[in-house]
Amino acid sequence: MTDVRKGQAPATLSRDEFGVRYRAPFFDPAFAPEQSAISRLEEIAWIAYSEGRKAPITRRAGPGYADPTYKLSEDWLATKQAIDSAEATWAEPDNPSRVLVVCGSARNDGTCPGEISKTFRLSNWVCEALEGAGMQTDLLDLSLLVSEYGRNIYPCKGCVSTAMPLCHWPCSCYPNHALNQTNDWMADIYPRWVAAHAVVIVTPVYWYQSPSPLKLMMDRLVCADGGNPDPTSTSGKKPAKAKALELAGWSYPQHLAGRAYGLVVHGDVAGIEGVRRGLSDWLDWMGLIDAGAQARLDRFIGYYEPYATSHEVLDRDAALQQETRNVGLAVAHAVQALRSGQLQAVQPKQPRPRPK
Repeated sequence: MTDVRKGQAPATLSRDEFGVRYRAPFFDPAFAPEQSAISRLEEIAWIAYSEGRKAPITRRAGPGYADPTYKLSEDWLATKQAIDSAEATWAEPDNPSRVLVVCGSARNDGTCPGEISKTFRLSNWVCEALEGAGMQTDLLDLSLLVSEYGRNIYPCKGCVSTAMPLCHWPCSCYPNHALNQTNDWMADIYPRWVAAHAVVIVTPVYWYQSPSPLKLMMDRLVCADGGNPDPTSTSGKKPAKAKALELAGWSYPQHLAGRAYGLVVHGDVAGIEGVRRGLSDWLDWMGLIDAGAQARLDRFIGYYEPYATSHEVLDRDAALQQETRNVGLAVAHAVQALRSGQLQAVQPKQPRPRPK
């Protein structure tokens, strides 16, 4: 057994510092008449924080788990049930083909920029092409993170770096009620990935990289590649148990493998090829199947031209509009081939000699 290293975590907040942070959201003078009520709620929140009440409502795991008596979070169990239902829908051969289209931009006309993103327009063209080819589409607009109240995707805590079995499928790190880390959107996003027969990611380039909303989602999908579907096997977050499980031999289950994918990456100066390659590598690693050369698109819109006229440039670029639609058509074709068994026949799955 390897050692569990300790010594980095910060000390518990003092009561005064906790109060400062708790009251920060009530800065608006409109809350002033309710200070006594806020103080009462603050005291309840302080007790939850100081006692570490991450999951205040739990129930026994029951049959099918390594430890049926272990109490699992009601939040986690609800997400797991949604994923299981989505998996059943995905696997049913008579159900319509479904494609998740991810709009990766952080911008919409309800955020500070006050204008829709070009990514949103591209995403809708992909959806139109998919629907014209008989696919059902599910548009996941990640810009809602910055334009809707209480919408959050929290950062990945890197449990997998301690041991793969410590990274649960779905993620059990959130919600954490003791730390006020609630309204985690990933509880809804996981089943949407699972239910999809294909995924198309449409994204701009921000500073040579994927936008932060997209990267947050990507990091939180680490549990889909090798994640542990049974938190009772590690007694929740017990690192020693997780290390022992991994060292005994871990199968690294790929929970999203077998779905097709396409990509549309756009920028205005640099970085499009690097981001497109990085996304392809990530999706390939998780066991998704690319839908061919026409489904992997990177293009500049208004190369070194003013930002102010970029939508007009896109209006004029009929070739890019058609190339974007072609991504949707290529993915639709791949989904049809996958579901009929034709695509898998020419892309046999070989066992990994090093499964990590």
